[in-house]
Amino acid sequence: MPLTSFLEKLGDFEKVILVGHDFGGACISYAMEAFPTKINKAVFLSAYMMKNGQTTLDMFSQQEGASNFMREAQIFLYANGKDKPPTAIELEKSLIKDLLFNQSPGKDIALASVSLRPVPFAPVIEKLVLTKSNYGSVARFYVETTEDNATPLPLQQSMCQSNPPDKIFRIKGSDHSPFFSKPQALHKILLEIARIPSTQREQTNSDQ
Repeated sequence: MPLTSFLEKLGDFEKVILVGHDFGGACISYAMEAFPTKINKAVFLSAYMMKNGQTTLDMFSQQEGASNFMREAQIFLYANGKDKPPTAIELEKSLIKDLLFNQSPGKDIALASVSLRPVPFAPVIEKLVLTKSNYGSVARFYVETTEDNATPLPLQQSMCQSNPPDKIFRIKGSDHSPFFSKPQALHKILLEIARIPSTQREQTNSDQ
């Protein structure tokens, strides 16, 4: 995938900060395991943050119980036939605003709505192999979004409790898309994370 191709081409002394949003949490977790020496920090932005042996679907199932919006909005696509596993997930267009953008400006919602694409299902059911020596060696930071209808705050907190990151930030009043609803607060947090020395690994909370 593009992320792994990019990391493979990085120089021996180059490192990056990865930010994963939503299902992107699984993607950056995979990259942390595969390229730990090339990743300086990993930021989970209202993202799925699994433990070794878990799948995104495990978290997705928890989310279904916590979010009526998600249960009503999700549509499974079966490109290989209804007798085969789903191939992708898309969202009911009439519910997208309430699910993803309930605190976001209208102009951003309009742009994002035409850009949304179905999410491939295969990565959702793949079990991640995450080791302490690789994945565990990368500093992790979680950014909570308090008004999130897609990944509700209790689910975000549950993931942080079961797999504690180095530091937890919280964006008050943000929906699932803080880059639209609270861009300045998100920008401030990302800058703060970038400035944290790699050896500083605190487990504290910070509200923005």
